[in-house]
Amino acid sequence: MGQQQLLLIVLGVIIVGIAVVVGINVFTTSSQSSSRDLVVSSLINLGAQAQQYYRKPTALGGGGNDFQGFALTASQFNTAAGEFTISTSVPSGATAITGAAGTVSSSADEIYIVGSGNDIGNDGTNPVKSYVRVTPDSIIAASTPLN
Repeated sequence: MGQQQLLLIVLGVIIVGIAVVVGINVFTTSSQSSSRDLVVSSLINLGAQAQQYYRKPTALGGGGNDFQGFALTASQFNTAAGEFTISTSVPSGATAITGAAGTVSSSADEIYIVGSGNDIGNDGTNPVKSYVRVTPDSIIAASTPLN
C-alpha cells in the first residue's frame, strides 16, 4: 500500500507541474496579446487625431488638408501603452522606438504612426510593435504586427 500511495503522490506532483507550466504559457500569450491590443487601440486614437489635424484649416491651427506639421506631444509619445512615433514611410523592424516623437516635416497625404509596447513580443527579445497607416479618410492597422 505504501508504494501505491507514493506513486499517486509522484503522479499528482507531475500533473500539478504540467498545469503550472501551461498556466504560465497561457498568461504570457495573453499578456502579449493584451499589450498589442492596447498599442493598436492607442494607434487608432492617434490616427483619428491626425485626421482631425488634416481636416482643420490652417487658420485654426490645423494642417489645411495636409499632414505636414502634425506632431505628437511628449505625453502622446510616451504613454502607459508604450512609445509612439510618426513616419512618412512604411515602418520595418521590430526593435524598440528610440528618440523623439517626430513631426511630419514635409507635405504628406498619408502617414504611419508606429507604436512600441512595454511587453516582449512573439520573438522573445523585442517589444510588441505595430503601426497604422493614416490617410485623410481611413486608418488601417497593420495586418501583421512588426513583432
